[in-house]
Amino acid sequence: MTTTRRRLLAGSAAVVMGAALDAPAAHAHTASGGGRKPTVVLVHGAFADASGWNGVASRLIRDGYPVIAPSNPLRGVAADSAYLASVLATLSGPLVLVAHSYGGIVVTNAATGNPNVKALVYVAAFAPDQGETLLGLQTKYPGSRLSEAALDFRPYGEGLVDGYIKKEFFHDVFAGDLPKATTALMWAGQRPADVRTLGEPSGTPAWRTVPSWYLVGRDDQVLPPAAQRFMAHRAGAHTFEADTSHVAMIARPAATAALIRRAAR
Repeated sequence: MTTTRRRLLAGSAAVVMGAALDAPAAHAHTASGGGRKPTVVLVHGAFADASGWNGVASRLIRDGYPVIAPSNPLRGVAADSAYLASVLATLSGPLVLVAHSYGGIVVTNAATGNPNVKALVYVAAFAPDQGETLLGLQTKYPGSRLSEAALDFRPYGEGLVDGYIKKEFFHDVFAGDLPKATTALMWAGQRPADVRTLGEPSGTPAWRTVPSWYLVGRDDQVLPPAAQRFMAHRAGAHTFEADTSHVAMIARPAATAALIRRAAR
């Protein structure tokens, strides 16, 4: 399906997240034509781990979808994309890739050229074009509060540096609609991101040839909603919006799972 046709089908206007999307499935969905359900691959972003997908994964597993949530190494765009591509190569049958935040740039690259990937789902995630960087997209529009002042930097190895979100910023910037007791644990167990990822250019984007869906978090303090809408529109994504923070998959797991089911049809 061409990008132009997908844009015509998706439309340029975002559809407001409503009761229909939030409603739990009445029965387990089957893939188009009654074939096997696609395997759903859940890819986390920086400062997080795969447990952030637990609420979504449990719903999909209950509905009969095969689910895998591999660990994203967070060592660099090219390295992480190659790692995910190697994981995908071990999976047979149709695949739906779902990404949060930094995971978006990873799936955008890892899915390129893989004929098994039938859909991409971006959850408040980066969907870069070739040559674009995380920092460039994050600062393209005003509104991000994940500035250098919000990060702790810790060197590792020879001349390498990891970034962590500071404790005093974590709740309000990263996950403002979650209880502070929850975000305290998330902060304590956050995975660091190699700061080189901020300026590393993306490659040929899979969304040029693979249908995509996008969940915009209207209250996102990390990746501005305007940037999310820009990337979703450019990709011709079926776009939905929700009043949620950057961690939409944790704050709104039912709505996120419902969107994935739509992509998996």
